[in-house]
Amino acid sequence: MSFFWSSWITIISLACWLFIFGVLMWTLKSKPVLDEDETTGHSYDGIKEYDKPLPKWWLVIFFGTLIWGLGYFVLFPAIQPNAWKGVTTVEVDGEQVPWTSANELNSQLQANNKVFTENFEQNILSNAGASEATAILAKLNELQSQRKAGEENAELQAKIDDQVKLLAPFVDKLAADPEAQKIGNRLFLQNCALCHGTNAKGATGYPDLTDNDWLYGGEAENILLTIHNGRQGAMPNAKTNKLNEAGVRAAAEYVLNLSGNQQGYELDTAKVAQGKAIFDGTCVVCHGPEGKGQIGVAPNLTDDIWLFGGDRDTIQTTIRHGRSGVMPEWQTKLGNERIMLLAAYVRSLSQNAEQ
Repeated sequence: MSFFWSSWITIISLACWLFIFGVLMWTLKSKPVLDEDETTGHSYDGIKEYDKPLPKWWLVIFFGTLIWGLGYFVLFPAIQPNAWKGVTTVEVDGEQVPWTSANELNSQLQANNKVFTENFEQNILSNAGASEATAILAKLNELQSQRKAGEENAELQAKIDDQVKLLAPFVDKLAADPEAQKIGNRLFLQNCALCHGTNAKGATGYPDLTDNDWLYGGEAENILLTIHNGRQGAMPNAKTNKLNEAGVRAAAEYVLNLSGNQQGYELDTAKVAQGKAIFDGTCVVCHGPEGKGQIGVAPNLTDDIWLFGGDRDTIQTTIRHGRSGVMPEWQTKLGNERIMLLAAYVRSLSQNAEQ
C-alpha cells in the first residue's frame, strides 16, 4: 500500500474515533437550562422533554467500544500500515509474521492442510495398503520447495515428474479403496465439476472422464501428470495450414468419411478424395496416416468420440478456425496428497467403464 493511502486510512480512522469521543464527551458535559418542573422547555405535541442522564449500561458499552478501537489500533496495522504492523502475529511457514488478512488466510490454510496431510498419511494411505508412498511424497515436497516463482527449471521439473510417476502404483491402490474414493469424489465436485460436470461426463470442449478415450493417456501415471502440470492443446486453423474455404469443406468431408459418417450424411465423393489429399499432406503429421491420432498430440478421428462435436458444420468450424484448450495445473493449488486422491477417483471412473 502506498504512503498516500496508508496516511489516508490513518487520518480517517483517527478522525472518526476522535469525532465520536468528542461528541460523547460534549453530550455528557452539556447541561441545558431547566424550567421549574425540570424540563428543558421543549415540547413536542404536548410531550415535554426532560434532561435525564444516559443509562449506565449504555455508557459502559459506548466507552467500551472506544477502548476496543484504541486496542485495535495497537493490535493490528490500522495506523500507518506501512510503518506499524501491529503486535498481533500469525504462524506462516513455521515463522511468526505480522498479522494481515492474507497471512491469516495462509496460516489457516496451512493448519488445515497439516491436519489433512497427517490424516492422509496415517489413515487413508495405511488403509489402502499404500503407506510406502509417504517417502515418495516427502521427496516430492522437498523438490517442489526448491522451485522459485516465475523461474523455469527444466532439470528440476524433470525430477519432480519422475517422483510423480513413482506414485502411480499407489494411486491404483487408492482407486480400489472406498473411503479414498469418497474423499476423491468430494475433491472432484469442489474443483473439477465446473468443467467436467458433476457426473464427470464433460461437455462441449471438456472431455468425458468416464470413458476410455484419453488424449494424454488414461493410466495412473498419465492422470497424475495431467493434474499436476495441466495440459495445453492447440490445433492450427485453416490460414496456418494454407487452406481456402473449398479446402476446409473438402477436409471436413474426408474426416466425416474417416469417422464412419456417424451422422448419415450423403457424402460428396469428389470432396472426400480431395480431402484425403489435404489430410495426407497436412493433417497426417499429428493425426497419423490412418487418422487414429497420437497420445499427447492429436485425437483419434476414426471413433465416435468428439470433444467439440462430430457434425459437418462443427468439423468445418474446427478446421476453419482451429481449436485451443487449457487445463490448469493443480499442484500449486491442491497439493500432492489431494492430487493423488483426485487421480485415484478419475482412474476409478475409467476402470468402471472397462468393466
